[in-house]
Amino acid sequence: MKVIVTYCSLVLVMIWFAPDTYSQQTVKDSAAKTYKNIIRYNITGALLFGFGKYIVLGYERVLSPRTSFSVNMGSAALPKVLTIETDSFQTRRESDRKGINASIDYRFYLQKENKFNAPHGLYIGPYYSYNRFKDDQQWIRNNSSGSNEVFSNSTFDISTFGFELGYQLFLWRRFTLDMVMVGPGLGFYKYKTSFSDNVNLSAANKEQLYEALTQRITQRFPGMNFVFSDKSFDADGVIKTNSVGYRYIIHIGFVF
Repeated sequence: MKVIVTYCSLVLVMIWFAPDTYSQQTVKDSAAKTYKNIIRYNITGALLFGFGKYIVLGYERVLSPRTSFSVNMGSAALPKVLTIETDSFQTRRESDRKGINASIDYRFYLQKENKFNAPHGLYIGPYYSYNRFKDDQQWIRNNSSGSNEVFSNSTFDISTFGFELGYQLFLWRRFTLDMVMVGPGLGFYKYKTSFSDNVNLSAANKEQLYEALTQRITQRFPGMNFVFSDKSFDADGVIKTNSVGYRYIIHIGFVF
């Protein structure tokens, strides 16, 4: 929730100061509006998950004075979390964190609301996004006979279909600030986990690890505490669920 509030506050501040920017850039915008290509960088994901592990670039192409499409793709990984402990298990180290992010959207720049042609101004349109996160975690199991290692291998897949409202602002003629302010949708979630084969785990042990893994994902990904609030792993170590999805992004871009 804190992340969402911070994001919304940032968007509101940018919009508040936008009129001054327009007045100072009117002449430049008249030339900039003829450009049809934008390359951009997703700064929101990097702030949420870390600049070293989240590098997603995008490309937007203008199709007409009022429409465009865009594609975005790159590497993504969930951030590290603090140590998690249960009655029998404790996290030790993560051996691998990686993933991908990909999305597409089609934009309609609203003629009645915009002073300039695409890709400058207020837009709406459908979008699809896909995320896959992979996480290998080492655990230490403590019992009366000593301790041993257990490894969990997890994948987390998210597919979201939705509709977005955003605003793209031109700065200094060749730079853009693209803000997806509202992006409700329907999300399809699949969280799958398996454990190392060389350790025998009782049903109670697995239940503890499943609970700890759910705690980890809800700590690392905003909104997952709501998505997984009443869900549990099945016998195959999988959680599948559908829920309301969302999208809020700030891109910084270069137009050409």
